[in-house]
Amino acid sequence: MQLTIKATGEGAKMLSFLLSKNPQNLYDRVEKGHRVRLTYTVFSDCEVEAVIFVTLDPVELVKNSPDTYEITQYINDREFVVSSIFCSFIRSALGTALNGRPKADYLDWAKHAFQLTIGFGPVATDLSDAVIKQLFETLGYRIEIERGQAAYNFQLKERSSARFINLQAELTVQDALQHLFVLIPVLDNYKHYFIDEREIEKLERYGEGWLANHPLKDLIIKRTLRFRELIDQVGVNVDQADTNNKALTPEPILRSQPVVRLNELRYQRVVKIVENLAARESIVDFGAGEGKLSVRLGFILGVKEILAVEPTEKEQLRALKRFAEASRKDDFISPTPIWGSLFYYDEQLRGKDVMILNEVIEHIEECRLPRVMDTILGSYKPNVLLITTPNVEYNSVYQMDEELRHKDHRFEWTRTEFSKWTDTWAKNYAYAVQLDGIGEEVAGHGHPSQIAIFTRRGDR
Repeated sequence: MQLTIKATGEGAKMLSFLLSKNPQNLYDRVEKGHRVRLTYTVFSDCEVEAVIFVTLDPVELVKNSPDTYEITQYINDREFVVSSIFCSFIRSALGTALNGRPKADYLDWAKHAFQLTIGFGPVATDLSDAVIKQLFETLGYRIEIERGQAAYNFQLKERSSARFINLQAELTVQDALQHLFVLIPVLDNYKHYFIDEREIEKLERYGEGWLANHPLKDLIIKRTLRFRELIDQVGVNVDQADTNNKALTPEPILRSQPVVRLNELRYQRVVKIVENLAARESIVDFGAGEGKLSVRLGFILGVKEILAVEPTEKEQLRALKRFAEASRKDDFISPTPIWGSLFYYDEQLRGKDVMILNEVIEHIEECRLPRVMDTILGSYKPNVLLITTPNVEYNSVYQMDEELRHKDHRFEWTRTEFSKWTDTWAKNYAYAVQLDGIGEEVAGHGHPSQIAIFTRRGDR
């Protein structure tokens, strides 16, 4: 991953003072196992080009990570593409220029607009070329997007998915770096760290003076913050100057009332249903993940056994820690973790009072669902089966760019499709089924999640 900055014209040599890097020395640092180098490939009175090159340590990237034992670590692109990881090195290596704070002798040059040529990449992005161009052209850049040729031994594609971005503009070095610091993570749409309120502060600081009026502001904020609660909080503080260069009142910061996450609403609903069941001694939580729902079930009066079934090892390790912490409290029934799958029959799951599939079925190919339902309703035969799944009709309420809510979803159903599917399986295996919604209802769109409650008829 690399970034090239070239200044041409009068005062081009001042670029080295703004970057605070001596052209006679190679900047070579190792940060957390990752190597960062900066050198000047051209240095003359009227043209200076600096290149920052980062080589990531692939072992360091996955060290102490729950993904250590996952095969995906061998096929990810993080060590090659320009992303939020790269931006963290821009911040540390070029912090002086990013914040516009060179030595006092060069402060005037920090405000000088250079003829800049900037290139960076490779970039892995799901955004179209048209959107990428709008992101930068709005800020006054002339942009060229390059794609490499892909030569495969089999017919896959002729052009590489990775892109290199080349920009030209007349602006200050600080402005250029701040644009990159905000927009590179937007292109990549990946964060290598936990996103919290500090991300809002960075967005407000480096987006000051340009983000508020950007036509793709909503897209930039959405892809930077990701979570609805943070998006509702954000307000970009900008001092907009009028024709007399007098500062106007900054835009107000929007603050929303605390909201309950949809995931929390699903947990609450499932727990409430189980609490009201006459028979609730034994429960199977399929796709238990980190064990958040299983822990809540462990505090329900009358529950004696909870089997938390999960196929992913890293999720089970997190669940074990969660179960151990909850076990310190009184009246808690600790769930039993089971490493299993819906595709493999397990005798110990048979004949339980309640079986729960909370946001599970949409992660399975539709063609494989019949086998899953045959196993559950025909072999396991729970007294009550609870299934929740997204309502695809609600996605337009979220103003989503993507067709599905999560990249791992294989499908998402409308309310009608879910109703027909549940009715078919209820009739096939002598169950009664009741449908309802979870979350805030919007006319014409329904609820964000839908839930089916299957109740077995007669003697098991």
